[in-house]
Amino acid sequence: MQKTELLYEGKAKKIWSTEDANLLISEFKDDLTAFNGEKKDSESGKGALNNKISTELFKLLESKGVVTHFVEKLDDNHMLHKKAKIIMIEVVVRNVATGSLSKRLGIADGTALPFVLVEFYLKDDALNDPILNDEHCLILNLVDDVKELDILREMARNVNSILKPFFYEKGLNLIDFKLEFGKDKDGNIILADEISPDNCRFWDVNTNEKMDKDRFRQGLGGLKVAYEEVLNRILK
Repeated sequence: MQKTELLYEGKAKKIWSTEDANLLISEFKDDLTAFNGEKKDSESGKGALNNKISTELFKLLESKGVVTHFVEKLDDNHMLHKKAKIIMIEVVVRNVATGSLSKRLGIADGTALPFVLVEFYLKDDALNDPILNDEHCLILNLVDDVKELDILREMARNVNSILKPFFYEKGLNLIDFKLEFGKDKDGNIILADEISPDNCRFWDVNTNEKMDKDRFRQGLGGLKVAYEEVLNRILK
């Protein structure tokens, strides 16, 4: 399968069309961004690591009945996947308070939440990805009806129920993560984008060491080493 036309370039990936109208290719980039692009850098090999990690996690989720856009990993930096019309909602799943949640609500960093929290954010960098409630989603026509929001929540919680114990067995706490969904050619909602340390927070179970993009956000260094460690643990 070959790339034909560049359709979109985002902060972490380029999306290419193929000779099949229902299949696209994602090219994972080495670029690093944080704070909606205010902080930028590049780390050689980061894109390939995210592609490999996403491949393994999509395969895991598919084996558990989660429908995703994943088809196959083509090479280190390229993934073949189904075309999907992206729903412009970032679905954030939180198991532990940290980051923006701690800042907004004053919950101490590292506090385990009493239940899984699912939040919606508008996928719009220019507006700084504002948080949404159900009515906002309907006003902005981001979904057809409230039932689709229920589907997003249900699918997000299901993904969490699979990934959280999986990572715990690998010595990692899944703190929170961002998911994106889209509609396939038949109008079915499917999991899209990627699942990697770029959009997940992983803390080592024993040391609480951060093994994700917070190493870049917070200037901790060692990002590639952390991503490699996450991949190695997934493959064990």
